[in-house]
Amino acid sequence: MLVTSGYVIEVSILLADYLSLYFWLVSSQAVSDSKSYKGGLTRLDPSLYTGISYVHWTMCVSHKATGWLDASHHSSLKELLFHALARENLCCPAYCLMPDHGHFLFMGLDRESDQRAAVRWLRREWNRILEPKKLQHQPYDHVLRESDRARDAFAKVAGYIYRNPERAGLVDRWQDWLYVGALFPGYPKLDPRKPYYWSDFWKAHHKHLRA
Repeated sequence: MLVTSGYVIEVSILLADYLSLYFWLVSSQAVSDSKSYKGGLTRLDPSLYTGISYVHWTMCVSHKATGWLDASHHSSLKELLFHALARENLCCPAYCLMPDHGHFLFMGLDRESDQRAAVRWLRREWNRILEPKKLQHQPYDHVLRESDRARDAFAKVAGYIYRNPERAGLVDRWQDWLYVGALFPGYPKLDPRKPYYWSDFWKAHHKHLRA
């Protein structure tokens, strides 16, 4: 764990994402179709990011820069996120902004949904409001396996994202962190802090899913 600017950042979060993605690659046929991108990261076959796909994205600010996260930036980023989701027919049942990075759990809602296109657009627009800071050259991603897509397992993945500020020692309860939420275009009242969140989310998901 790394101590900086009076708060604790749990660097093991990103390490866990790396390891999960690595073992998925090793055990998957997609490894034969993977491509190396500039920067040394490996991407899976593009088809795994389109259609009814489930992906946990992590986007880091270059040089672990802090000082940008506040209520105004959160509001502006939520607006950008809304448009990124709407452009590609996606939803985001969990996101969490940390002092030097952000986590986003995206789900495709139809065969034409393209998560990589949404992320490219979101990162470009986010960089504009981050200036003079900027995001790292590439995001990290973890494509969820079939076993992680079952509702109970999926809720645990989302819970892991919500609890980032708890694990980092920023709050005692993740519900008290102001920069945690969910975004589903057309459902502005969805809030993971509410007791019936998952019931309401899956109803909306079922209504809009076009397999």
